[in-house]
Amino acid sequence: MSMDLREQRILLTGAAGGIGRELAEALAAKGARLGLLGRTDASVASLEHLIATQRMDAIVLQADLTDAQARRAAVTRMAQAFGGVDILINLAGVLDFRFFDQADAGAITRTMQINVEAPMQMAREVLPAMLGRGSGRIVNVGSTFGSIGYPGFAAYSASKFALRGFSQALRRELYGTGVGVTYVAPRAVRTAFNPPAVHLMAERKLMHMDEPAWVAARIVRAIEKERSEAYLGFPESLFARLNGVFPSLVDGALKKVLPDLAYHARNVS
Repeated sequence: MSMDLREQRILLTGAAGGIGRELAEALAAKGARLGLLGRTDASVASLEHLIATQRMDAIVLQADLTDAQARRAAVTRMAQAFGGVDILINLAGVLDFRFFDQADAGAITRTMQINVEAPMQMAREVLPAMLGRGSGRIVNVGSTFGSIGYPGFAAYSASKFALRGFSQALRRELYGTGVGVTYVAPRAVRTAFNPPAVHLMAERKLMHMDEPAWVAARIVRAIEKERSEAYLGFPESLFARLNGVFPSLVDGALKKVLPDLAYHARNVS
């Protein structure tokens, strides 16, 4: 059995990004009613154009996810437009690729705010109504780097490790309530989210990249199947599991490519 997404009221953060736009289109094609959240005026304009051209049953929400009032207002707007939120998809995120001794203190703070605190706070905003109805789903989009601490991505990995832990703990808390939690972990995706150095690393076969439409389709599939976890892309999905049991094997593999990784991470413009 699969969840029928028709008429499901879905709030999607990070909707204007490469994966977000593809995900919005995929969910709309399933008949979902969407709240598409963007932060900037440009992202809002882009989402409004998407809705108009694709004729989606959707509204655009503008919010800085680090702002408590803005988060609350977005959820309130969903209630006004659609009567509530059935599924929250926490997709918005930020990435700072560089070796940690060169990391900017402000970038570290923002990474934790957007990648960890914002999804937790958004979940907190929608949970009371979901628990009251006895149904709903929180979907947190993490990363394979939330299972593998990867050189050059220390702060990002830390944030995604935290999001994975939160997802697991919340899922266990909610057992028997009718509210589920799905954690999806893609590997690198071919979007502007990744800086040019990461795309160059992919060209040099230091990592693999997937197309955003492929990732979006698998996020939708994970929701429909009400999966607890979904790890996307091979062999990274295997390494993510392996790292939890035999981290020394992953250590050895990463040592071999560390000089190349260091070159790219220390030469980020």
